[in-house]
Amino acid sequence: MTGPLAGVRVVSVAVNLPGPAAVARLTSLGADVTSVLPPAGDPLQEFAGAYFDELHAGQEVLRLDLKDPVGRARLEELLADADVLVTSSRPSALRRLGLDHENVRIRHTGVCQVDIVGHPGEGAEVPGHDLTYQAGAGLIPDGRMPATTVVDLAAAERAAGEAAAALVERARTGRGSRREVALSDVADALARPLAHGLTGAHGLLGGSLPVYAVYAAADGHVALAALEAHFAQRLLTALEIGEEDLTGEHLARVFAARSATEWQRWARERDIPLVAVSFTGSAQPAQGQH
Repeated sequence: MTGPLAGVRVVSVAVNLPGPAAVARLTSLGADVTSVLPPAGDPLQEFAGAYFDELHAGQEVLRLDLKDPVGRARLEELLADADVLVTSSRPSALRRLGLDHENVRIRHTGVCQVDIVGHPGEGAEVPGHDLTYQAGAGLIPDGRMPATTVVDLAAAERAAGEAAAALVERARTGRGSRREVALSDVADALARPLAHGLTGAHGLLGGSLPVYAVYAAADGHVALAALEAHFAQRLLTALEIGEEDLTGEHLARVFAARSATEWQRWARERDIPLVAVSFTGSAQPAQGQH
């Protein structure tokens, strides 16, 4: 398949999740991607093999020892034809391998380099993972483990966007450039709705608004998002209730009368934004949540 990035050649030396997810996005846009793994492979392959395969579909995957002259020579061949280089190592590690942008741009002036780091600037050497960035940004205030690696995946989308932006810039200037994606910055951006009071225990989008909340059904749960006035009115009409009944307590009693899948069918027929909550793994909402 072709796409807007057809003909763009990407080399990735990024392992774990943000980098592979970023280049998977570039692959989906038509880029020709080669993922270079260390001799031991990517830890993600061991922890979640099927997910690793999903993220590397349609790519060439090589294992190279970049500390060995033969492996380095092969990487240099790849970079000679590359448009984009994606990394996710700390700056000191990149410098030891000669893969920091200051060195890469000397050998390959047209390469657009996207470095995924933990913290911006001088903080890039501080170690961390998705969990620590979510925690630092206040995204897990209840102390529970996050449902997904939202920072990693959001950073991947940002990295893909930065790669595309760098390619546009190169088309104008004729030179490659370096773009940095800091996971802590991404976490802070994701936390802005919480910081502004939209989400969280008392936020309008945190469950305090009756028409935007999760309710227990007779079997399972439903997520209602009738945020706009016309959806809220449509809900009132469909349930045959008045505005005075549009409370969390009343809606909780209403939704407890049918199963989640029944309510979802009911909502689809009436063009109301409500779905049955899908649970993956052991994640469940707290009992008694309205």
